[in-house]
Amino acid sequence: MANLLLNLQDISLTFGGRPVLSGAELMLHDDDRMCLVGRNGSGKSTLLKIAAGLVEQDAGARFLQPGTTLRYLPQEPDFTGFGTVLDYVEAGLGPTDDPYRARHYLTELGLTGEENPATLSGGEARRAALARTLAPEPDILLLDEPTNHLDLPAIEWLEAELKSLRSAFILISHDRRFLERLSNRTVWLDRGETRRLGQGFAAFEEWRDKLLEEEEINQQKLAQRIATEEHWMRYGVTARRKRNMRRVGLLASLRKERKDYVGQQGQVKLAASSGELSGKLVFEAHKISKSFGERAIVSNLDLLVLRGDRLAIVGPNGAGKTTLIKLITGALDQDAGEIKHGTNLQVVSLDQSRASLNPDDMVQDVITAGRGQQVTVNGETKHVVTYMRDFLFRPEQARTPVSVLSGGERARLILARELAKPSNFLVLDEPTNDLDLETLDLLQELLVDYPGTVLLVSHDRDFLDKLATSVLMHEGGGKWLEYAGGYTDMLAQRGKGVEARKVEAAPKPKAEAKPAAAPEPAKVKRKLSFKEKFALESLPKRMEELKAELARLEQELADPALFARDAARFTKTSTRQAEASLELSAAEDQWLELELLREELEG
Repeated sequence: MANLLLNLQDISLTFGGRPVLSGAELMLHDDDRMCLVGRNGSGKSTLLKIAAGLVEQDAGARFLQPGTTLRYLPQEPDFTGFGTVLDYVEAGLGPTDDPYRARHYLTELGLTGEENPATLSGGEARRAALARTLAPEPDILLLDEPTNHLDLPAIEWLEAELKSLRSAFILISHDRRFLERLSNRTVWLDRGETRRLGQGFAAFEEWRDKLLEEEEINQQKLAQRIATEEHWMRYGVTARRKRNMRRVGLLASLRKERKDYVGQQGQVKLAASSGELSGKLVFEAHKISKSFGERAIVSNLDLLVLRGDRLAIVGPNGAGKTTLIKLITGALDQDAGEIKHGTNLQVVSLDQSRASLNPDDMVQDVITAGRGQQVTVNGETKHVVTYMRDFLFRPEQARTPVSVLSGGERARLILARELAKPSNFLVLDEPTNDLDLETLDLLQELLVDYPGTVLLVSHDRDFLDKLATSVLMHEGGGKWLEYAGGYTDMLAQRGKGVEARKVEAAPKPKAEAKPAAAPEPAKVKRKLSFKEKFALESLPKRMEELKAELARLEQELADPALFARDAARFTKTSTRQAEASLELSAAEDQWLELELLREELEG
């Protein structure tokens, strides 16, 4: 039977007079892999901080099982007082934790540990925070947007690592694929209250829609009851005053129930201003190359983009995706080769880095570029406040400075500004950052119906699968290859995903560099942990099983008539072949790493 580790009961919290949480409940057992979902601003991060003991609720109770270890991953880690990343990660270890795990996780996440925290990029800061959170292998992990700023190799590594851990966890993320593969429980935070589903995220949206439909039906029934009571008040028999007063009280209570009903939160209404039709040819490259010093970013690339294409550019951070976008849009000249751009192109770029937002500008001035209070979208002129409502901004926010907006609000503001501009070629660099799931759905629908061409950079695998018509994949050394279909199709054709970035572990600091009062754990001979021993013993069998499965799948795919006979079976088999290949590669790497570690420890 599962043991209860953490329990939040009847949690209420108010910020600035506005209720954020109202009677919220949260129970975490030792076998729970829970995702916490809800709209931006619904209070998910606040509830997670209460669970971590970092925020005090106004009412309700928090219970943590005595002796339970807990680690919390914040969205914005605090590196104050740490000279190196390794210092920061080691500070999160407990007295009995293995110090080797700090260096292990840093290496896995592409860091040496010697980096200065003050100079870290957003992705590096997220990797350091993940290493600090995972290294102790606590009983409970509370993870707030762990995939933010991570590239695909890091996301897929994190996914596999969380699957292998024994820790129970609560996860907040807007990455659908990540949630589907990791969660076995779902808690929906809606209008300050929590609702629990005993299944993972894959079943959530159908369940949520059913609940909302039932709410609407109940509200319709309530409206009918009120209409019936109001009719009786006007025309009913009034012989017994006592009975009449009971009916009056009933009507008042029904009216109050309807007034207190909050209803669903507003929906973003996305519409893009379409420009004139571009020529059939949008972009053509022949043998183009681009290097910075000795480093080749693009080498001998041939690429053809036609009107209506949805081309996704995929690769690890630092591969040169932004440089490639600049070459395609003409913002940067190539070193060699020929580039031809189509006619009548109207390019609009969504700058999700938010560097183009001035923190001192007012929201309405960002949307209208400071020109009055009108916005024209597809020939229809709207007042800026009306247009803002389509993106879930309140009227009073029109004169609000950008600096006070949340990350999700800034993402919606950029969408509102850029989608109002006429275009036939949209360039989207990480458009899904900080958008909630409902807004992502609407953005996806808009882009599917968009009459122009889309160039997309994203680490969201679900978004890529649903939108991309082809994927331009980084193969290393300046080489890029185009694959038909979305991300999963690319995996099936390529046989593997984006390789995880690794670095050599930094040498251990000399003893004299450590504080004099520090203990000397290095003198104690480390042994393989129980988990490491189990993995070392069980991985060979797993590798053999995967090899046998791959052989069977390859034999099945060798049938030239399979696709014509059963296209769905062909797709399913191809996808499983790619997944099994990735699993085998990961198992082999893990076994080799553990075997080398065993040899090192045994002398």
